[in-house]
Amino acid sequence: MELGRYVDELQRTLLEATEHGTEDTRTVAERLAGGLDAATRLVLLDALSAAAGEITRDLAPGSVDVRLRGREVEFVVSQSTTESDDTTAAVDLDDVSTSRTTLRLPDALKAQVDEAASADGVSVNTWLVRAVASALNPRQRRTAQRTLRTGDNFAGWAR
Repeated sequence: MELGRYVDELQRTLLEATEHGTEDTRTVAERLAGGLDAATRLVLLDALSAAAGEITRDLAPGSVDVRLRGREVEFVVSQSTTESDDTTAAVDLDDVSTSRTTLRLPDALKAQVDEAASADGVSVNTWLVRAVASALNPRQRRTAQRTLRTGDNFAGWAR
């Protein structure tokens, strides 16, 4: 997404606002307009990141990530890549509310999560939401019940 045109429009609007002012006012506006580039880009990036977060909540387990490439913004839309579309059956996608949860992970596991999220091109939060949604899919969960076997195969606990 080209942010330059939005920055230019803001600068132009500022200069037009001082058109009927004094020479000193126009000089100050020109100086301010020159410094708006970086500040405007940061504010726009913050707004776009917040919007992507809201959209991601609606797309879960899919996601929208905002990436900065040089001075431009890029959106990456990811759909759930689970084996079955039934993964979303366990998640109410119409529920737009979210909850904050503190998750404590061992450092080694956190590093693996960071690597997996990076490999998938998504944020850690998005990766964890997908992992939880996938784990809640009954087809992919292992049942606690085991079939009783006879012969050389044994199942259970021993001391």
